[in-house]
Amino acid sequence: QVQLVESGGGLVQPGGSLRLSCAASGLQFNFYYISWYRQAPGKERELVATVTSTSGTNYADSVKGRFTISRDNAKNTAYLQMNSLKSEDTAMYYCNAAGIYSGNYWGQGTQVTVSS
Repeated sequence: QVQLVESGGGLVQPGGSLRLSCAASGLQFNFYYISWYRQAPGKERELVATVTSTSGTNYADSVKGRFTISRDNAKNTAYLQMNSLKSEDTAMYYCNAAGIYSGNYWGQGTQVTVSS
């Protein structure tokens, strides 16, 4: 079965960095767009960044210039490098895989807390 496993979350001070990983199994990874979403308490889930099957990227305005999404098809893994973190980046971060033909899958999430 398909599994997406996120890792790399944690507690970091404002201005710090974290790198999230999303390890996929059970799917043909290179045929999927991979996105990172986040959801803060009391707020709706929002799209943070997407990397396409051909490694094109898109970002939410709130993270442009600070976050970088990437993928390694050989490792079936996607990454979200987060720099210059702010308190408003605090949220549960979820990995999503959307197939170019079919399929849509979610990971269980990893918590990111930005606080001094």
